[in-house]
Amino acid sequence: MNRTEKSACFNRRQLLQKALLVVPVFISFPPLFALAGTPPTRQLSFFHTHTEERLSVVYSRKGKYLPEAFERINRFLGDFRTGEIHAIDPALMDNLYDIQAAGGNKDGIYEVISGFRSLSTNAKLRSRSNGVAKHSLHMCGRAIDVRLAGTDTSRLRDISIALRRGGTGYYRQSDFIHVDTGRVRCW
Repeated sequence: MNRTEKSACFNRRQLLQKALLVVPVFISFPPLFALAGTPPTRQLSFFHTHTEERLSVVYSRKGKYLPEAFERINRFLGDFRTGEIHAIDPALMDNLYDIQAAGGNKDGIYEVISGFRSLSTNAKLRSRSNGVAKHSLHMCGRAIDVRLAGTDTSRLRDISIALRRGGTGYYRQSDFIHVDTGRVRCW
C-alpha cells in the first residue's frame, strides 16, 4: 500500500472525527421517515463518462425494489466494452443513495467511471494497471467507480467510510471513489 493509499484510510481517531461530521445528518433521517409512514422513494441519476449516456431512475418505492428499474440499471452499468450485462446488487444502489443523502446533494448526478466488468475486461484492465483486483467485485455487479457532481470526492470517501457498508477506495488523481458491497475496508 503506497503513501497515498495509506492516507486514505483513517486511524480510529480520524474516523471518529469524520463520523461526527456525518452523524447529525443521519440523526435527522428517522423522524423524517417516521412522519411519512412509509420508506422513501429512492431515486438516483447517472451520467456514464465512457458512453455519455444518462439514466435517472426510481429504483425503490415503499421499501420495495422495482424490477423494471433494475433492468434499466443493469443495462446502463453493463460492460460497455463487451456489451455484457450483469445483475447489479441492490445494496450497492442503496449505498450510493445514502452517500448522496448524507452529503446533502440529493439532486447530484453520479458520474460513472466503471460499473460491471466482464472477466475479459477485468483481465485486460488488470494487465495495464496494478490497481485492478484479480477477483474484483465489479465482476459480480457489487462495485462501482463514481464521482458525484457538486460534491468533493474526498467528502464522498469520508461519508462512504463512515457508513461502513463495504469497501471504499479513493483515487485522488483520477478524482473518483470505488464503492462496493464487500467486506468493510478502505484504501
